[in-house]
Amino acid sequence: MPPQPQAAPQAGRDDQGRPPPDAVIGDHVLRALGQPPGLHRVQVRRLWEGFIRVNVFVGADAASATVAHSFFLTADGDGNVVGSTPEITRLY
Repeated sequence: MPPQPQAAPQAGRDDQGRPPPDAVIGDHVLRALGQPPGLHRVQVRRLWEGFIRVNVFVGADAASATVAHSFFLTADGDGNVVGSTPEITRLY
C-alpha cells in the first residue's frame, strides 16, 4: 500500500496552526494603531528575551519606504504585547 500524502503545513503557521509570535505582534500593533495610509510593511525585530522593536514602514515601495512609527515592546512567549514605549494609540 503506498504511503498516504501528508497535508502541507500552511505557510507561516506552527504545528498547531497558530501564526508565529512575530506575526501576532505585528497584527496587535496594527489593530491598536490603525492602518496608516500607504502601509508598506510592519517589521518585528527581536532584541533579547521578551524585548522587541516594531517599525511601521509607509511608502509606495521598498526604495521610498520610511518609518512612520516605531515602538519598543515587551511581549510574552506567545506574542501577546505586555507593554509599549511609546504607548500605542489609535491614529488611523
